[in-house]
Amino acid sequence: RNNCILKLNSYVCTTAGSIRDLQFVSFITRQVQQMKILLTILGLISLGLGILGIFLPVLPTTPLLLLSAFLFLRSNRKLYEWLMNHPKLGPYISNFLHHKTIPLKIKIISISTLWITLLFCAFGVAEHWALRLFFLALATGITIHILSYKTSR
Repeated sequence: RNNCILKLNSYVCTTAGSIRDLQFVSFITRQVQQMKILLTILGLISLGLGILGIFLPVLPTTPLLLLSAFLFLRSNRKLYEWLMNHPKLGPYISNFLHHKTIPLKIKIISISTLWITLLFCAFGVAEHWALRLFFLALATGITIHILSYKTSR
């Protein structure tokens, strides 16, 4: 009887295992590596969308950057350290994580860009009244969400 346990990304056996145990260890190791690759790819996608969210007000920057940090923490320590030490993105993430605040400048830019973009979509692109109402409701909801966080200076 083997006493084998799965511990933080590794499979440890306390007694000499059979070929079957070694195959299982190899299988688990492959699964862990594949999961790390998947989480890294998802983190990079989230980071890209988060950066786009800085310029496109409909994409939520903060949650996407927080998701990236979480995924990198679980999969790729180097990318996590890079993100947290980034001169622009790092303070943004750590400030939000520790204080749950958004800088006043970011709030003003985000809300202004949001309304300019969605008003253009509502009255310059949308032809149906329901779509116009949707854009206005979306802008209102996102504005309320942004303003619900404390403001840092």
